[in-house]
Amino acid sequence: MIVAGYDSPLLREFRQLMVNVDKLLNADAKIHPEYYAGRNAYDLEKDVCDAAIECSKKTEFEGTIELISGASFPDIIAAKLYGIEVKSTQKDHWTSIGSSILESTRISGIERIYLTFGKLGGDVSFMSRPYEECLCDIAVTHYPRYKIDMKLNSGQTIFDKIGIPYDDLRTMENPVAPVAEYYKKGLKPGESLWWAGDGIEAAVPVTVRLWSTLSPEEKDILEACSYVFFPETITGKGNQKYSRAVLWLATQKGIINPNARDSYSAGGRVNMLTNSGELHNMPAIFHKIEEHIEAFKNILYNTPSLQLQEYWHESIKSNRGAQWIDLVTKYAEGDNKTKTREVLTYLFYRNNIL
Repeated sequence: MIVAGYDSPLLREFRQLMVNVDKLLNADAKIHPEYYAGRNAYDLEKDVCDAAIECSKKTEFEGTIELISGASFPDIIAAKLYGIEVKSTQKDHWTSIGSSILESTRISGIERIYLTFGKLGGDVSFMSRPYEECLCDIAVTHYPRYKIDMKLNSGQTIFDKIGIPYDDLRTMENPVAPVAEYYKKGLKPGESLWWAGDGIEAAVPVTVRLWSTLSPEEKDILEACSYVFFPETITGKGNQKYSRAVLWLATQKGIINPNARDSYSAGGRVNMLTNSGELHNMPAIFHKIEEHIEAFKNILYNTPSLQLQEYWHESIKSNRGAQWIDLVTKYAEGDNKTKTREVLTYLFYRNNIL
């Protein structure tokens, strides 16, 4: 029975096998460059598999090389322990988009994977490296995928950047979360990750809709979400106060709202009652909160703490209602601070939010 460790004799023999595969493919490519330049992805997988079979003769891997292809990862397996993932480009460079970071189709039992890359543009050439050593970054198509750079220097992989080893990341229940967290740290004001949902089970929409096409019920819920998640929409100054809400709608809900100010504020002013019986003349958005109060309350107290913490940029307290009022009041100016606190406190008190 074949048994492999992280630096076992068998693994060292597999490394040598991959060196020999490169030598064989590169020697043949010098003789038949037009042949390789015209190969598609599946054809190239067969070429690499044939080369691995040839190079495995009189080694521990003879008779164990198998082409899997299809949706499985990796494309080729050896001794049911090691794998070869085949990637290529028709251009004259050593970079490409790789596989999904989720690795949900990874074949069970495969311990180590090598990436064999075919540069089919310019002078046709092949190079193989340990899979995790040539993954430099993340690109997003319909799902986050690794970016391949076969010339990547040591210490510059995406795993070095996020501080999590490849094997640890790939075996996580949700590998997207730490990757998204890494990229979020580099966001500038007004930027957002469109591909990272609000939570582990969140999915980014594949379709985009205009705000004007939504039903009144959908608009009510989304407005309530915006008020809860982004307190600056209530008392902030200028149109920039809607920036985060608009980005959230677009990136997390697939909804484009070109007239956010009209949607959220409704314009005008209304009289709002305080605990003392005094009326304060407030922006109409305070009345909209009152209209959506049940949805507001449900969202405020049922949103996961970690998600809310990401929006509010502070730890979440047990009395979320009071904490939200503090945040809204912080954005208000002058006498409006007192009026804002008095109106919202009485509104929340009457609706059992405090």
